Amino acid sequence: MSSPLQIGLLVFPRVTQLDFTGPLQVFSMVPGANLHLIWKRIEPVPSDSVLTLTPTTTFAECPQLDVICVPGGAGTNDLLNDEEVLEFLRKQAEGAKYVTSVCTGSLALGAAGLLKGYRAATHWSAMEMLSQFGAMPTRTRVCVDRNRITGGGVTAGIDFALTLVSLMIDRTTAEAIQLQMEYNPAPPFNSGSPDTAPAEVLALLRERGAQNQARRLEAVKRAAERVN
Repeated sequence: MSSPLQIGLLVFPRVTQLDFTGPLQVFSMVPGANLHLIWKRIEPVPSDSVLTLTPTTTFAECPQLDVICVPGGAGTNDLLNDEEVLEFLRKQAEGAKYVTSVCTGSLALGAAGLLKGYRAATHWSAMEMLSQFGAMPTRTRVCVDRNRITGGGVTAGIDFALTLVSLMIDRTTAEAIQLQMEYNPAPPFNSGSPDTAPAEVLALLRERGAQNQARRLEAVKRAAERVN
């Protein structure tokens, strides 16, 4: 009998909760999988919303994972130069079957030196930053390059997780999970991409995110200098 899949998702202060709860819901339906929510300590972790998260294991106690997944969010900025986090990712990546991320979690993989020479996706606002870590930015919902699987922004986490299940197990299992979730998106507006959103909506979002974007660029610059 094969061993159960060990799937771990990093949780950290100001993580975008849907980045990881979308994949978590998919992975929770994988027969026999063991799921781990990982942080430095077992203590409540605030997300970017009212939801507070409770890790199930620590870096020190986490078993070797088959899948390591890093979600994104504003808190990603603080991960990029956190050597404790980056060393954990590097250590897990050595034995993991799949090294993965959702949204700006790919920047953390890049800062750990795990995306050099790989194609990778991320949130549209961070796309140009990936190249500073030696990655090849790829504008797609899910990017598969060998055992690096990266999702685009936030809601792409569900697409990412279903894709990963189809690779780890089989397509039938992935489609059964999709049907159980009734994942059949039909958004009310065509504003889910900077390519299709009205210009005034895109401008509004860029203005709102300007300060965080500046902080992220600085964090990426410092991390990239260390990696390269």
